[in-house]
Amino acid sequence: MSSLVDILVGGTKAADFYADLVLLEVEENADLPGAFSITLPVAVTSNGDYDTVSDSRLAPLSNIAITAQAGDGITHCLIDGFVLAQDIHLDTGTSKSTIKIWGQDASWLMNTTEQAKQWVDVTDGSVANSIFGNYGITPDPSNTDDDSGAYSADGATLMQRATDAQFLRALAKRAGKWFRVFCTDTPGQRTGFFAAPDLSAAPANTLILNDASAANIATLDITFDVMRPSAVNAYQALFSDSKGDDTGAGGYFTDTGLAPLSDNSLAALSGAHAVTAVLTTTGADSGTITQRATSLLREAGWFVRAEGSTNADILGSILRVGAIVAVNAAGAIHSGNYVVWNVRHKITRQSHDMAFTLMRNAIGTAPAPSLAGIL
Repeated sequence: MSSLVDILVGGTKAADFYADLVLLEVEENADLPGAFSITLPVAVTSNGDYDTVSDSRLAPLSNIAITAQAGDGITHCLIDGFVLAQDIHLDTGTSKSTIKIWGQDASWLMNTTEQAKQWVDVTDGSVANSIFGNYGITPDPSNTDDDSGAYSADGATLMQRATDAQFLRALAKRAGKWFRVFCTDTPGQRTGFFAAPDLSAAPANTLILNDASAANIATLDITFDVMRPSAVNAYQALFSDSKGDDTGAGGYFTDTGLAPLSDNSLAALSGAHAVTAVLTTTGADSGTITQRATSLLREAGWFVRAEGSTNADILGSILRVGAIVAVNAAGAIHSGNYVVWNVRHKITRQSHDMAFTLMRNAIGTAPAPSLAGIL
């Protein structure tokens, strides 16, 4: 196959693992930690032991990284993580014996110890960057964009009672952001992402469906669901109102703060028939109430979902979570830009298949019907 794949253990290529590979699966996900599994054969050594079962490179907590390169020549680090589990199947004569290794990306390092900590005079973004730095993970430059206000001792401090990973995932959810740890092209160089996806980026790929001579995806299933909030009514008293006579903060919110990826956002489609959620939350200032309302609208605003599959040889490139892709030949309503939400790589020595999920916060406009011959 034209897709070049390397398995690295502790930064060193394990060419023998790829040569004997039964199956390699890697999943990138906007909502969950990245994960991998490697299935290898098991053979009996000259001293009567099982080879891959006893291989120290596959021991618990071994560092495993997977890189892949397609026809465009760009090397992608699909995952850089650690071995967390094994499943060994032994068969008589070992001809069908296998070992399957599971692992997770480097965010696992942030999920080992529960913390009880008070954060003061910091924002969400600065907290994320501080925590990433504790693990040698490089913060993404966009982490402090669209940031929260500062948590102060005279208003409301920020309390952590969870592991660092659990804490940042909860903060990201209420801020309308993603929390991810990933490598882009070089194993060992990890990025900590605590931000919204960049919807203004140029498409990294164009996915073509129906042109038989140019199609580069096999299938595409598209669904949309407008039975979700496109407006939020939020009004709360503030922590700063010590006497209880403040008028509070909040209002009626419809803006997600993200640019729509096509003509018609959920709010535009709903119009006067918007599904309105009532948000009850606590906050030290009006900015906190606005942030919580915006987060709810962002999550609900991803109302278009497309699932499909392709092959690295056919596509000529590797799909990555967070990238913008253009969908071509899917009709006026559903063609256009989407953000890659999930990619599941299924790799053997013969092929590199990719099942993907795309999300969109808008749909296109259908062409007006022709009235020729009627008027």
